Amino acid sequence: MTLTLKCLLLTCTLALGLSTLGIAQDPQAAKPPAAKRIVFLGDSITHAGLYVAILESALRAQYPNDPIPELINLGLPSETVSGLSEPGHAGGAFPRPNLHERLGRILAESKPDLVVACYGMNCGMYYPLSQDRFDQFKSGIERLHSDVEKTGAKIIHLTPAFFDALPIRDRLLPDGLDEYRQPYAKYDDVLEAYSKWLLEQRSRNWTVLDVHGAMKSAVMKARESNPNFTLASDGVHPNASGQAIVAKPLAEHWGLSLDADGLPKHPKKAELLDLVANKQNKLKLAWLSITKHTRPGIPEGQKLDQVTLENKQIDEKIAQLLKQ
Repeated sequence: MTLTLKCLLLTCTLALGLSTLGIAQDPQAAKPPAAKRIVFLGDSITHAGLYVAILESALRAQYPNDPIPELINLGLPSETVSGLSEPGHAGGAFPRPNLHERLGRILAESKPDLVVACYGMNCGMYYPLSQDRFDQFKSGIERLHSDVEKTGAKIIHLTPAFFDALPIRDRLLPDGLDEYRQPYAKYDDVLEAYSKWLLEQRSRNWTVLDVHGAMKSAVMKARESNPNFTLASDGVHPNASGQAIVAKPLAEHWGLSLDADGLPKHPKKAELLDLVANKQNKLKLAWLSITKHTRPGIPEGQKLDQVTLENKQIDEKIAQLLKQ
């Protein structure tokens, strides 16, 4: 079992009670995705990929004898949908990648039936809320939505993750500065505004699921008994338990059963998650290489033919596991 999945199984056993988060969901609307290929877009939170692995594992556990969609994780660390980059990002090594630089290639090469997109955390650049930056976020999301729909695919938007000021409070900056080389102390107010706007787009028949609300609710509940509780020790990147919460709204939307810890319902869930995560990571790096990007530091993926061959062997192991 990988260290990540050991961490997941240990840290998901928490008093926060994922099964009692109360995320609103119409049971009649919940149904598994009809898509053949689902592409996940986002920043480092999506690139980490544990929530995507949880979703595929849940699909496989719930439908062991049926074909399920192919889930491709194309999240890219540091990326925005707004096209913005703060001064000195990554120590001045490179500006933040802009999704729209690669989106056309992603859609043309991968040909998804469904896109799941989670943006916002980086889009405000960790500055206070400003109308200009907010407008650029909105414009980027609108363009993403339109470009996906033009291909005939559908899109599900996830609100951004929760920014937790508590664990990094000693290095946050106050209101009123011209430049923020470290995060603004109330940056989650920016993500609240971005999330609220996204949720309002439901009135336009957009499918928008509230990751931000689910994470914030879980943190606030857990702090009733543990004032120092966090799902992100650096304020930004969810730990394994946080990734399980990111998966929760999509799992409910698709009618997938998760256990009380937010994990797939299967007696060998650890082994299942490990196999799926291994498979998805190979696929992620292969497709990131195929579709190309401007972000330094991402390992080159294997050729897709080689990955497909290796993943067939993993699929066989998964099939055997599900029979046990």
